[in-house]
Amino acid sequence: MKKNLSILAINMYYGGAQRVISMLLKHMVKDYNVHLVIFTEHINFEIPEEVELKILFPESNERNTVFNKLKNVFRAAKAYDEFIKEKQIDVSLSFLALPNIINGIVRAKNKNLRTVISERCFPSIMYKANKSSQLLSKFVIPKYYNKNDALFSNSININEDLRDNFKVNIPMSVIYNPINSNSTKYIDSASIAKTAQLKLINVGNIYDAKNQKLIIKALSQLPKNSFYYTQAGTGVLEESLKALSKSCGLDNQITFLGNTTQVEEHLLQQDCFVLSSKTEGFPNVVLEALSCGLPVISTNCKTGPLELLNDNERIDIPKGGFAEAKYGLLIRENDAIGLASALDFFLKHPEKRKQYSKLGYKRSKDYALPVIYKQIKTLLEE
Repeated sequence: MKKNLSILAINMYYGGAQRVISMLLKHMVKDYNVHLVIFTEHINFEIPEEVELKILFPESNERNTVFNKLKNVFRAAKAYDEFIKEKQIDVSLSFLALPNIINGIVRAKNKNLRTVISERCFPSIMYKANKSSQLLSKFVIPKYYNKNDALFSNSININEDLRDNFKVNIPMSVIYNPINSNSTKYIDSASIAKTAQLKLINVGNIYDAKNQKLIIKALSQLPKNSFYYTQAGTGVLEESLKALSKSCGLDNQITFLGNTTQVEEHLLQQDCFVLSSKTEGFPNVVLEALSCGLPVISTNCKTGPLELLNDNERIDIPKGGFAEAKYGLLIRENDAIGLASALDFFLKHPEKRKQYSKLGYKRSKDYALPVIYKQIKTLLEE
């Protein structure tokens, strides 16, 4: 007899956690009676028809309203607790901080319920900018995370941060994000040749942590018409990024795609992917780029890039330069000169792009969806 599994998330709109949930659901429905519980009705990812969908607050018209105000957390916890009891849920799996807190609150009221939470960001960096958020997180995270049965993140560094700086003491493991390895679309490395213009892409929400302005600054140092930059995603800094590109005289060499569900198709049309972030949880899109055979340049930010591109082995990166890691190029955080140098290197050395295309594609197989799902299922069943 199948167990009843509930997955608690903010929404199914855009984001790395939502993409992971969508992928996992396809396997979970074979082993569980799956319920997907989201707080607001924002759905962009595919949900299998076997999944029973529950929207706790369908009347909410503002995205993430429930999550932007702490006073609504207990209202959400009450609604979720009622749902858990009504559906006789055996296991509750949550993604992201506030769903994790709610899972902890509900776990305290349901002794036979197993709760597993997943942290997707580096808390010390995520809450650093806002003093009140920093103080609140130091109280809330240990109080409610520790009520759960187990936690998994997608980075060794995240677990260390939770243990050392937030006093999380429940069993913790690292399970990396999966990639759908069934895709037959990838760049044929043999077709990579010297080109007069390097086509690069960044995919992500446009806000400070993603730091796309670093790409504009780097490109402003390169010869005009030596590149073409595609930006997928939207965000609070989109207009300022467009203004910066215009002030640098680059607006004719940049396309802003907005949000798109056709990420893979756009990746396949490029020469390299650039991750410019100041911080990450686990950069899904880097893994997607690798799985397409697309060479990658990434900042060595916390967390994810070093684990993905160099097996988490430390590497010396010169200021204003780059390092040739095992599966891609790494630059220092916020180093525009270093990024410009790495882009110029890929433009002038197609043989290196061929090498990293092959290595990256092979590397992505370590994160195949069946492999990752097996690890998560084991954790849910403990």
